[in-house]
Amino acid sequence: MTGPRLTPRRAARHARAALGLTWRAAPGGTVVDLLLAILAGVTPVLVAALTKLVLDVLTGAGRAGVSLVLLGVGLALVAAAGVVLPHLRTYVEKERIRAVSRLVRRRLHDAVLRLVGLVRLEDPAFQDRLQAAQQTGHLGPTQLTGNAFGAVQSVLALGGFLGVLLALSPVVGLLVLVAALPTLWLQLRLNRARAAMVLHLEHFQRRDLFFAQLLVGVPAAKEVRLFGLGRFFGDRMLDELRGMHGVEQRLDRRELRAQGLLGLLGAAVAGAGVVYTVTAAAAGRLTAGDVVIYLAAVPGVQGALGSLVGQLGAIHRALLLFDHYDEVVRAEPDLPVPAAARPVPPLRHGIELRDVWFRYSPRHPWVLRGVDLFLPAGATTALVGLNGAGKSTLVKLLCRFYDPERGTIRWDGVDVREFDPAALRERLGAVFQDFMPYDLTAAENIAVGDLAARDEPDRVRAAARQAGVDETLTGLPRGYDTLLTRIFFDGPDRDDAQAGVVLSGGQWQRVALARGFLRADRDLLILDEPSSGLDAEAEHDLHTRLRELRRGRTSLLISHRLNAVRDADRIVALADGRVAECGPHDELLAAGGGYARLFTLQARGYREDSPTAV
Repeated sequence: MTGPRLTPRRAARHARAALGLTWRAAPGGTVVDLLLAILAGVTPVLVAALTKLVLDVLTGAGRAGVSLVLLGVGLALVAAAGVVLPHLRTYVEKERIRAVSRLVRRRLHDAVLRLVGLVRLEDPAFQDRLQAAQQTGHLGPTQLTGNAFGAVQSVLALGGFLGVLLALSPVVGLLVLVAALPTLWLQLRLNRARAAMVLHLEHFQRRDLFFAQLLVGVPAAKEVRLFGLGRFFGDRMLDELRGMHGVEQRLDRRELRAQGLLGLLGAAVAGAGVVYTVTAAAAGRLTAGDVVIYLAAVPGVQGALGSLVGQLGAIHRALLLFDHYDEVVRAEPDLPVPAAARPVPPLRHGIELRDVWFRYSPRHPWVLRGVDLFLPAGATTALVGLNGAGKSTLVKLLCRFYDPERGTIRWDGVDVREFDPAALRERLGAVFQDFMPYDLTAAENIAVGDLAARDEPDRVRAAARQAGVDETLTGLPRGYDTLLTRIFFDGPDRDDAQAGVVLSGGQWQRVALARGFLRADRDLLILDEPSSGLDAEAEHDLHTRLRELRRGRTSLLISHRLNAVRDADRIVALADGRVAECGPHDELLAAGGGYARLFTLQARGYREDSPTAV
């Protein structure tokens, strides 16, 4: 198994960025942690050296006049430092990790906010990278810094112990060093294989999580039980888990064989050194202190070398993790934003689409094919058509979530690409078919339509009344302050029926509509299937309210239920990405085209209410 390769230039760029993040987040903690790593690296060498001096003084082989008391005090202090330093480093490191996590999260979200459209967010490859960046982005800087400091500690310990061995016996020192080279080479290969395995397992992990969510999540619970899918999905989940464990098991066996051989090699080298040292001490060439420091230096060298290799492998993995985050934060805006944007004026004349062509990528078919359309100011334009005709795509273009590949969209004659997208959207109000139910209070769920209304409860309630949901929200346990979710509660709140409430689909639909009413004074109001989740009586009530809301305003109404759009000033029928028909309801019926056919089919479904009629 071969691992992913980072080019030296790319690795250096990631390292600079990751270390820079650490420094900006916690400069003081970074300096302290580096100093502690240096002290932790030299402490074992000092312990061994002081132990040798104490033994030499006790056996009479040391220098005359050396105070045994001072050596003992020094040894005790250094040993105490060796015990305290790891705990102190752990605390400092945790503080640094928390600071880095906050900074990384903020920078990641700022990068996502720079994506003013949906081009990248709806791209599966970018979405995978973004998810990985959210999950592991903070690990890159923290692991890189921590392991880099750990490598400094290992290098100091390795250098100190290796120097001791070379001073005692150049032959033994070189033997230990040469024996360590296979360890270094093999450990690096194993680290690369481990990094490759982590990336390879992402496929298994995603599918394992997918099946696990199907089994325990609410959205699929009804079908899983009704269709008896539990065992089927459970077996599929276990298959993914077996595949993941098989990959891990193969690498574990490979590591076991390698580590066993390296352990035997290290033991042989250490044993040969022990024989040599004891023989030399018996012959008077080495002191008892020399024997003790040698016995400490051999495992010290091997341990420091093993730790260094592990740190280098961890640095490599940290750079791989940081790659996802770095690519996201470096991503350019997905839509061009003019440096000197024109102000967006109030809509006076209308919005015009001129020869608009659009597809989601060169690999996808055209969704819109030369659409010419005018939305006059102060009038309601209805957009109808079969699924896939391009209605939702046209809405995305009007909101400038995407730009046309060909053609232009003009706001009173000005290309919308000359405006700042945020300023353009301030002129828009919308209710989307796939609205978002937020795990917030009822008041906040409405106020997200216009954040300025958070401190204006009267506006929120007025919008709720217009949407026909005020009575429902007022009757909640805590009124508009009731959380519309149960996911945040635990402990004593878990069984409190007043802690949070889950609304029905139709009630949520009206809450989303209230957001639209909150923005009813905007220049263009987009209503995308506003009654899709309502029953017949509620739908009739809602469209009565919407007629009053739309009167005298520029609005775009999208619906599959043609009876809901018949009173629009103009009805536009899309077919195969083109404008097939356009005109008032009566004219389109008289023309006998596709709109008339669909309207007649729907009307016949309501009239034919008995077998005799059929």
